[in-house]
Amino acid sequence: MTSTANDKRIGVLLFNLGGPETLEEVRPFLFNLFADPDIIRLPWRALQKPLAWLISTQRHKKSRSYYEQIGGGSPLRRITEEQARALEGVLAARGVNAQAYVGMRYWKPFIEEALEQIRRDQIDHLVILPLYPQFSVSTTGSSLNRMHAIAEETGHRLPPTSVVCSYEADANYIDAMAAAALEELALFPNQDPSQTHIVFSAHSVPVRYITEGDPYLAQTKRTVELMMERLGTHRPHTLSFQSKVGPVEWLTPATNVTIPKLAREGVTQLMLVPVSFVSEHSETLYEMDILYRDAAAEAGIAQYRRVPTMNCRPDFIAALAALVERALPSAADSVSRSICIHSPDANSGATLVCACERAIG
Repeated sequence: MTSTANDKRIGVLLFNLGGPETLEEVRPFLFNLFADPDIIRLPWRALQKPLAWLISTQRHKKSRSYYEQIGGGSPLRRITEEQARALEGVLAARGVNAQAYVGMRYWKPFIEEALEQIRRDQIDHLVILPLYPQFSVSTTGSSLNRMHAIAEETGHRLPPTSVVCSYEADANYIDAMAAAALEELALFPNQDPSQTHIVFSAHSVPVRYITEGDPYLAQTKRTVELMMERLGTHRPHTLSFQSKVGPVEWLTPATNVTIPKLAREGVTQLMLVPVSFVSEHSETLYEMDILYRDAAAEAGIAQYRRVPTMNCRPDFIAALAALVERALPSAADSVSRSICIHSPDANSGATLVCACERAIG
């Protein structure tokens, strides 16, 4: 496994959330999710696991019913594995022989499993590629924190590592998203651009994260702005948020509130764009395809369509491959003035090169 570009063993680690593949896995998955201090912040860390046990115990039956309605489990692992294999194929065609690994934050295969395989494969250079286009401390940040904690716990040094921490404004990614949206727009009966309202639905995060400096909201708005440049700025559109959990203040407006509001304003054609999701899972298959579709019908919106997530769209996989190539040592050397260089991690020994789209582009 040698890169023709730099004669090194290249690894690409795909970060994703993970999801229960069976109904029996719903409760432990929820426990792992709510036990993460980057998801629920408590002043006393000792309360983290007891609270996670309480929430997962209270919520698992309701969450289980959601998964029952989408086939009995999440397809996220299967799709992410397919994305990994597709990415390997595109990179190989470009002369980069790389091995792609899947590391999930809250369910199998966990990040520690991927890191162990990376260690056994003796990877010379690792590229971290989160399947979260916009950076948040609760997604990419949490996975990076977990990666470093594992390195510290095991004593295994990470290889030199490049991190693609976000690609919210990457031209190739935006083009792929816009192409998928245009394909869906073409299916509406009324092709007058003013008649279809586009709702970009993103996963919500607590407002506190944003006020503390999390770039997620600004990056999500940037993705929407760039997509609208390609779709036509004259088209009516809204950014809304979904999937909030708990009593704290979350980003608004909520998608389930936005839909009936648009109906009251006379909207009859509505297209939902999953702006922060690149793989199908419960937030798209249940919330968008069932919950919000029903809400639209009840509100009187006659035409409701949802843009599919990227999954293994060739243009999306090609965009990911281009990001990986730019993050490789040779690419980093050529744009050394434009990327963020982090100090070596004291515990893992890794040198992190942060190949941020906002820095490179």
